[in-house]
Amino acid sequence: MDRRDFFKSGALAAGWAALSGLSGAAPFPSPGDKGFKPIPKRPLGKTGQELSIIGMGGIVIMNASQAVANNTVAQAYDAGINYFDVAPSYGDAQQLLGPALEPYRARVFLACKTGKRDRAGAEAALDESLKMLKTDHVDLYQHHAVTTLDDVNRIMGPGGAQEAFLAARKAGKVRYLGFSAHSPEAALALFDHFDFDTVLFPINFVLTSRENFGPQVIARAHEKGAGMLAIKAMAKSKWPASLASGQKPNPKEWYQPCSVPEEAALALRWTLSQRITAAIPPGDERFFPLAMYVAQNFRPIEPEEEKLLMARAADAVPIFPHA
Repeated sequence: MDRRDFFKSGALAAGWAALSGLSGAAPFPSPGDKGFKPIPKRPLGKTGQELSIIGMGGIVIMNASQAVANNTVAQAYDAGINYFDVAPSYGDAQQLLGPALEPYRARVFLACKTGKRDRAGAEAALDESLKMLKTDHVDLYQHHAVTTLDDVNRIMGPGGAQEAFLAARKAGKVRYLGFSAHSPEAALALFDHFDFDTVLFPINFVLTSRENFGPQVIARAHEKGAGMLAIKAMAKSKWPASLASGQKPNPKEWYQPCSVPEEAALALRWTLSQRITAAIPPGDERFFPLAMYVAQNFRPIEPEEEKLLMARAADAVPIFPHA
């Protein structure tokens, strides 16, 4: 099946239908379709790279068939997405993304992560990722989900993972060094230790309005000239404590996303209106067509729209606390 037909009639189209409801919205057009516009790009800090304003997280294709993974990646590439991000913790995503991305590898920006905090563990993880991703290097290698100051000290201390990152950059296995963090304190501490090229951080309307969680990281990234990348743009709230893990609609999402399409689109537009380069949509594959549609038609959020969105944050339980 042609990948354009796949998108319109297959799993991604079904996902769009499940979340659709945006006035006048239609499945993302493919090159050659009337009205097609590639997703715009923005500079990535001082790296000299330009990334599409949304990326594709490898978790989107986790547990898919290779054929579905191939078509999803092809559709993303055709739409203008040149930023792909994956991690070993995303199940079989690396194994699927490697072959799917192989035809485009020289023309895209590939980011990977490791949760290993020691040098030996990080070195082994990178080599395994390179093998699965069918490439001799990744463009960006990131310390994954850094949350506590203990994490920071382990990474940056003697024998820590940062030693592996520096050695890998010198060996040509990675081009740029970055991190993802789940607390402002950890993010700021990492920047105190080293001039990282990028930071991947939750930039989310609930977290900002309720916890002041994120603005300080954006400010530090720009002070350092680092690329600011966003996650959790379309997140809304923690799941109720009474909800068992098996009752959650999608195991790929540990948090409750904005399930109303208009709100999800507005939340993503809010994040893309901040001083960031790009955002990674949720792992739930049903959100990916919606994110592509928003990115293709992106316009900065208006004051009245922001006021409405922030009012909707009032009853949400922030997914990360900020002490």
